[in-house]
Amino acid sequence: MMQYLFQSMNFRGPAAKPYKDLLQGIGTEEISHVELIGTTIARLLDGSPRYQGKATDPLDTPGAGGATPLESALSVGNIHHYLVGAQGALPVDSAGNPWSGSYVYNSGNLVLDLLYNLMLESTGRLQKCRIYEMSSNKTLRSTVSYLIVRDQAHENSYAKALETLGVDWKKLLPIPKTNAERFPEVKAMTDLGWQSKQYTFDLTGASEAGKIVRGASPSNDGTQLDGTEQAPEGAPMTIAPERYEEFAPGLDPELLDLIAATADLEMAEPVMTYGVLPTGGTS
Repeated sequence: MMQYLFQSMNFRGPAAKPYKDLLQGIGTEEISHVELIGTTIARLLDGSPRYQGKATDPLDTPGAGGATPLESALSVGNIHHYLVGAQGALPVDSAGNPWSGSYVYNSGNLVLDLLYNLMLESTGRLQKCRIYEMSSNKTLRSTVSYLIVRDQAHENSYAKALETLGVDWKKLLPIPKTNAERFPEVKAMTDLGWQSKQYTFDLTGASEAGKIVRGASPSNDGTQLDGTEQAPEGAPMTIAPERYEEFAPGLDPELLDLIAATADLEMAEPVMTYGVLPTGGTS
């Protein structure tokens, strides 16, 4: 995410605008992937015994069956999700190391950056295939399968960009060579061609990434790349319930009364504006 966005922000050379637009579109999509992964992690971590007390008395009353409310934290791989994250996602890797700006690779050389990006997408797809095999949880497999397909889409887009710069992939792609297409959730999405779509996330219609993302897929799967769509169709999201044993969100009666007193202001529907704002007038 950060790498692609910084590469697009630092991009030089107006004649190569389609490549900048491609980087920006994929970087924008990766923001939504952080939201998807974070939400999935938070919901799957939300598994400690339900607090049995009252909202006004959030003490360590034993949970279901007399269990200590947060004892499950002692058996997880990264206790920080419970200790500092209230059973939520954190910006850390699987070993608990925090995200760092040192991960961002931005050489300024287009070919070198595209090669590095292709390596990242291929590595991500490989690791997600491994994660899929680690659990039979339907929610996890659904999320991971979507990301496997979208990683291949990004892999195809970067590979096609490199093809326009002279690279001949022959039978190298996709990387890695896996049986991921036989995962039922993945197959359902590849049958829809999602591995060959790249979205622009451009509200103005100015993106030129479609000049690159077209033609036969570098994965040699018989599909044609399509870079003409603005964004995929979204889906509704719900807010997770309170966790009293985590003091999250920790709203006591006085704060709830304050929220209620200002509800008309806080909850008023905003007037949403998309695209280019009208000119003229005063501010």
